[in-house]
Amino acid sequence: MKEGGTIVKVDEGTDPKHGKKPEERSIDELLRLGVTVIDKPCGPSSHEVTAWARKIVGAEKAGHSGTLDPHVSGVLPVGLNSATKAMGFLLKSKKEYVGIMQLHRNVKEGDVKRAFEAFTGEIRQLPPVRSAVRRRERKRKVYYMEPLQYKGREVLFLVGCEAGTYIRKLCFDIGRHLGVGANMLELRRTRAGALTEKMSVTLHDLSDAVWLWKERNDEKALRRCVLPLEAAVDLRRVWVRDSAVESLCSGAALALPGIARIELGVMPGESIALMSLKGELVCIARSEMGSEGMAAGMKGIAARTARVIMEKGTYPKMWKTSEKKEG
Repeated sequence: MKEGGTIVKVDEGTDPKHGKKPEERSIDELLRLGVTVIDKPCGPSSHEVTAWARKIVGAEKAGHSGTLDPHVSGVLPVGLNSATKAMGFLLKSKKEYVGIMQLHRNVKEGDVKRAFEAFTGEIRQLPPVRSAVRRRERKRKVYYMEPLQYKGREVLFLVGCEAGTYIRKLCFDIGRHLGVGANMLELRRTRAGALTEKMSVTLHDLSDAVWLWKERNDEKALRRCVLPLEAAVDLRRVWVRDSAVESLCSGAALALPGIARIELGVMPGESIALMSLKGELVCIARSEMGSEGMAAGMKGIAARTARVIMEKGTYPKMWKTSEKKEG
């Protein structure tokens, strides 16, 4: 049965004695599996900002998703403690930026718009000399790119693109395409996957929120600054039955009988989020079949676990010792 953007395979509830909805976690639980979306200022590196965030909240470890150069500002997701296990998968999320491109000679607005359209879709990029990756041409997708405002030779623009797209190089290539040359003056990231600029906070905001929590037992500001990891996951989702959760936490594959609901659009071979019926992220897995196959099948493996997020023991063990562990 299709319901909204999901397919309901098994219509059943969840036992309230086990697990917890992400929004009902205590502050301590939130800090163990939370993400703070820092509005990174220009100047410090992403590594420095992450280290400051870790120190402010007193986390044992922290990791960011998607490096921003020191001169670039904006959305920098920082995973705290156990949430760092998911950061590598969030690196692949779509990104959105607002920037200023400076043309080296006067160009008609219509020509600029057509150039932006020419660089929308699949493009080829050679990473700049100073980059953290091997310098060889690679394909990247630009989902949308549009001019927002013109001021002389400066163009304020919006771009949504695949992770790993170099916006500075994109500006350079557009300038070459126009035959006048161009360079990037400023850049700000406004979205990283499901996390937007409106969800971001400054390091000062985070520091003040921690103080209010510790000194006045006021959690409101800290809950605004630290979000459950689930809010940051920008993957298609498959919801599993309570009986499948503990086996997944043990690294087992997800068998078809363990599925309750499936988000439409799942494709074979993609990374997906396996969720409990309470909305908790159990693990990140690689799908073995698409949404329709998962819905129609009764036997077989739907997905194989890639990274376990939930702690073992959160849900009871429901398989027999002699049985092969499959969710």
